[in-house]
Amino acid sequence: MDSVTTSRGRTVTETDIVNFAGISGDFVELHVNEEYAVKGPFGRRIAHGALVFSISTGLTVQGGQLHDTVVAFYGVDKLRFTRPVFIGDTIHVVKKVIAKEMKGADRGVVCFETTVLNQDNHPVLVYQDRLMMKARGA
Repeated sequence: MDSVTTSRGRTVTETDIVNFAGISGDFVELHVNEEYAVKGPFGRRIAHGALVFSISTGLTVQGGQLHDTVVAFYGVDKLRFTRPVFIGDTIHVVKKVIAKEMKGADRGVVCFETTVLNQDNHPVLVYQDRLMMKARGA
């Protein structure tokens, strides 16, 4: 994997929010009740933070660089939601390798600085994720 990668974009839809609420059981009104959300701090419904995180992991996988190299999702640190994501926003992911640590002859843990940006290139989510990956040649 190159040291910096950028994913394709993906637009967050109302269907995404409704489906995520059903799967997760998170029916907080800020996400699913337009009348409630209009009176809230953002003036309209926002996507679940966990949904945005999940979409970011999917966009990363769809990039193809991790195919046949990931052994396990190792962890997440410093997860911060920096801006709301609204229905109709298009997000993409920028990942930068910031550390590598061998965990045996055939695998190691790679730490990424990950930023999810909206269509205006404003960060909406930042985190450091760690993936256990096969060593080159393994």
